[in-house]
Amino acid sequence: MISFFAETAKSFKYKPKNIHNYQVQIFKSFLSSILLIVTTPAYSLAQVNTSSSMHTSYKITVNSHQDGEVNPDSFLTFREAILFINGELNLNQLSPAEKNQIETLPNNQPSIIAFNLPNPETRIQLQTILPTISRPNLIIDGTTQPGYNPATTVKNAIPNVEGSIAKPLISITPAANKEIFRGLTITADNITIRGLSLYGFTSRHQTTATTPPADIFIASASTNFAPRPIANNSNSAVNSQPPRNVIIEHNWLGITPDEKMPDTTSAFGVSVFNGIDTIIRNNRISHHDGSGIITGINAEGTQIKENMIMGNGIAGMPDAIRLEGKVNRTLIQGNLMCGNDGSGIFLFKPDGAVKIQHNQIKYNGRRLRRAAIYLMGNDHQVLNNEISHQTAAGVVVTAFPNGGSFTNGASIGNVIENNQFANLEGLSIDLNTRGHVDVQDFQRGDGKNPRRTSPNRRLDTGNAAINAPEFLSREFFLINNQVAIDGTTEPNSQVHIYQVRHHALHRIITLVKADDKGKFTAKFTGLQPGDIISAIATHRDFGTSEPADYAMIRSLENSPNTINLNPDLNQPLTPDTIPNCLTQLQPPEPPQPTPELPPELPPEPPQPIRIRVPTNIHFALDRDFISQESGKVLDQIADVLKQYPTIVIELQGHTDSRASDAYNMDLARRRARNARNYLIKQGIAPERMTIRSFGERKLKTPGRDRLEHARNRRVEAIFFDTRGIDIILEEQEQDLQIERKK
Repeated sequence: MISFFAETAKSFKYKPKNIHNYQVQIFKSFLSSILLIVTTPAYSLAQVNTSSSMHTSYKITVNSHQDGEVNPDSFLTFREAILFINGELNLNQLSPAEKNQIETLPNNQPSIIAFNLPNPETRIQLQTILPTISRPNLIIDGTTQPGYNPATTVKNAIPNVEGSIAKPLISITPAANKEIFRGLTITADNITIRGLSLYGFTSRHQTTATTPPADIFIASASTNFAPRPIANNSNSAVNSQPPRNVIIEHNWLGITPDEKMPDTTSAFGVSVFNGIDTIIRNNRISHHDGSGIITGINAEGTQIKENMIMGNGIAGMPDAIRLEGKVNRTLIQGNLMCGNDGSGIFLFKPDGAVKIQHNQIKYNGRRLRRAAIYLMGNDHQVLNNEISHQTAAGVVVTAFPNGGSFTNGASIGNVIENNQFANLEGLSIDLNTRGHVDVQDFQRGDGKNPRRTSPNRRLDTGNAAINAPEFLSREFFLINNQVAIDGTTEPNSQVHIYQVRHHALHRIITLVKADDKGKFTAKFTGLQPGDIISAIATHRDFGTSEPADYAMIRSLENSPNTINLNPDLNQPLTPDTIPNCLTQLQPPEPPQPTPELPPELPPEPPQPIRIRVPTNIHFALDRDFISQESGKVLDQIADVLKQYPTIVIELQGHTDSRASDAYNMDLARRRARNARNYLIKQGIAPERMTIRSFGERKLKTPGRDRLEHARNRRVEAIFFDTRGIDIILEEQEQDLQIERKK
């Protein structure tokens, strides 16, 4: 848990001078401060009224977008509706007009908070944090707002998934100049949140490092640390159990109803800090400083299904979904994870097994180069996913010290099968070795493992270092349209033979079983001369292996092999398609015979794109914010990207030569990140941009005076056209920021 709080503190730009002392301080303060998680400045949960309203179901219609003090007046606010449902506000405290907005329902039905706000005043701007939702069996339903149209949808682009996410009309956000660190806090069972837009919930202060900010926060009333004080008028005990069966559906989190990145971005989307059997489905989750979905102490039985999780991690934890704590029986299915700054899914020392299936994970790793799916722990299943355009490996399995035994800490039994990979800067499957402790090894993967026979491999490498299959030849011949291959692998394992494209496991050709000596053979059709194949093995005791070394399909008349079968997978990829989070990855077409055609003259090469746009911006000494002049330059870059949708960019951050290398790498990364975030606010999709930090390693000038230092403090935009067309650009120095003489 200490690692969670320390990283959370980083997410909110708080930098303790001594991180070790800070972690100890955080842990000591956690027991006392956790009581604040489920309280509000004005309404303590200890004030629950135990009148008959606690046992009656109601439909309450909110008819005012106002927020503030609770008063009997002509309108019923959202805050008053929650207080009434909780039993903290009774009928005697309401005006006749407010009572008219409340009707009694049969007791076997859940209570409902509905909306009838006057159009266009459908944005609720909060003055303070809302009361915790502490009474069970409640639906907060934004789809009841007149004018809500389920047909105004953004389609989920996942194959075989019918889900769509309608634009909400009701939005909830802090008022101008108000800092509120949570949108909705849930501590009760059977709560449904539907059809809302929540955004702008964050905190930059150290005090919230123990109580993570989020659009929606789910935890037990006591969070299993201490009982909450009981009201004097109540004889009931506080429920210290995690809330069960919370449903979060059809919401837009972190994004405005007009599909904009808000000026103040939320810290996290949904935080399941302590909840069981939570369902998060059909939500659009974007533009968070940290992860779109994050877990804490206990998130057993969580289902994350058919969500669009795009463009998250822009300032803190970079992953679309980050799971830790108890996560047994968690299902991640049918989601689109695209344009996030780190991994699509990151499992950090979880307790329990997770199933990850039928997801589309692409164009992630925009800021930090992490694997698309990063696994720690045992017995996870990664099945039938489409993983592409990742700035690292496809799936990484990492061993980690946790007792050092075969069954405790080695990350074993993880099955990774029937997935389709494309365009990766790493292996499709990478089993990390515990001896490789560099951050980049754990985030990106440590590369191909050598074949090993030592018993120690079972203890120190992901999936017990199951060896990759080995073909008996690096080339196999096509005879009568059929290929016969043979090889060796782990005895009694299942072997998937793959066709390789873009140096990744792209299409499964066939499945065979190795015998008790590890030998396997296969015959199949459907390949052409020049095609490349690989294979992975899965053993029931160990899990799935890394890919086999590539082999080529040849014809007997084929010319000598000129294709590189040992590519450098860590080289940055050249863009080959227009990045688009909502474009479905098409399945590979079966090979077709090529008819003989008369030779044609080669087409003329395309003319270069001539764009008169500056490619760099500059920064003040030791600063990372965008100046007004630099903003004008970025506006020009945004206009070009809107005009040419085939262009993508990499934003490269630089510093001058002063300060340490580590400090300058971080400063350069923040400069590139802030330039990227500025462009996102101008409407540029995050999947079209990556960022890279060079610190002081690529100085533009020697740095002999203040002018040369100013030229080195820059972010350069490197333009690529996905059609391979050259682009002619120009530099500028209108925004140079030269430091004053001391």
